[in-house]
Amino acid sequence: MRSPALRHVLTHLVTPLLMCLGMGLAYMGAFVTPEPHHLPVAVVGAGPDTRAFAQTVKDRAGDRLDVRTVADRAQAVRLVTSRTVTGAYVPGDRAPELVVATAASDTGATAAERVFTPIAARQGLPLKVTDVAAPVEDDPTGQGLFFLLIALSIGSYASVAALGAAGGGLPLRIRALLAVAVSAVVGGIGTALAGPVFHLAHHDLAGVWALGWLYSAGILFVGVGLHTFLKRWTTLAMMVLFVMLNFTSSGGLFRPELQNGFFGALHAFWNGAGFVEGVRGLLYFDGDGLTRAAGTLAGWLLLGLVATAVAGGVERSRHRRAGRPAGAPGHPENPAPDGGPERSERGERPLPSAGDRARAESEEEAEESVGV
Repeated sequence: MRSPALRHVLTHLVTPLLMCLGMGLAYMGAFVTPEPHHLPVAVVGAGPDTRAFAQTVKDRAGDRLDVRTVADRAQAVRLVTSRTVTGAYVPGDRAPELVVATAASDTGATAAERVFTPIAARQGLPLKVTDVAAPVEDDPTGQGLFFLLIALSIGSYASVAALGAAGGGLPLRIRALLAVAVSAVVGGIGTALAGPVFHLAHHDLAGVWALGWLYSAGILFVGVGLHTFLKRWTTLAMMVLFVMLNFTSSGGLFRPELQNGFFGALHAFWNGAGFVEGVRGLLYFDGDGLTRAAGTLAGWLLLGLVATAVAGGVERSRHRRAGRPAGAPGHPENPAPDGGPERSERGERPLPSAGDRARAESEEEAEESVGV
């Protein structure tokens, strides 16, 4: 290709085209055909008749359901509110009952209702649905937390793009401090949106902020660390990690039991799922599951800190190989004073300052704005 400018443009178009492909594969693969896969449900009762009924339900459903029996309704409610089962069916001669918790998953509760409504209909009885954990009136489907996750994620990975493209000339320790501060602000914005603005959270706002800060800080530190190695490809990597795989496995729209095995497996340890399930537990289930969710988010933050520490070692090594020992002008830990140009050791020729180098690289990282 003879035109360098055209070759340059075509190279930069690779990122948005890969984003298009990846987003299509992820979102359509995760959301287009939700079907139960081992959806956990319970049948209430004791004795051989109850066991036979539960086995019949299981045989007819196949792999779509995991059916267990529990002794009484109180135990069934505990299983539903702990999110161990999605629904519990209480047989009755007049009005059989289905116990669900729509705050855990509106789509999961709907799936359970679709399973047991025909069963009650075959007995000629209406099905009574009891919701033991309903979301607040301002978030009737309980899916507002998913959109809160999107807001926090965009604020976080877009900040990575800003720190990489505009802050590349700063010492790594300054970028790390900025990551801490920015993640705290992102968590604060999310808390304001969830609380006084849209009223998704009517209590425990401090806990919502803490989970938001952990979530955002994990993304920012992973991004700061990756940028040292990936440069202008960092945004694509962040989109894969924290959009394509993250939103789809979070459980914000569909519980993992309504998705295929890949996204259902990611739900167990991905950071978006940790945030959504943690806030759900905090707001609707008396903190049940909060420890595990916070542990998931802390694990991602630890991963980001390790990535940033490795990046710091690599950057120091690069500068030593370039003949700039730690403490010399131009080293990331000691940039040239007043932002002016550095000079070589002989003083013969000015070397580009850290700021100049960052500006020179920023054009090559221009497509990071696509992620923003």
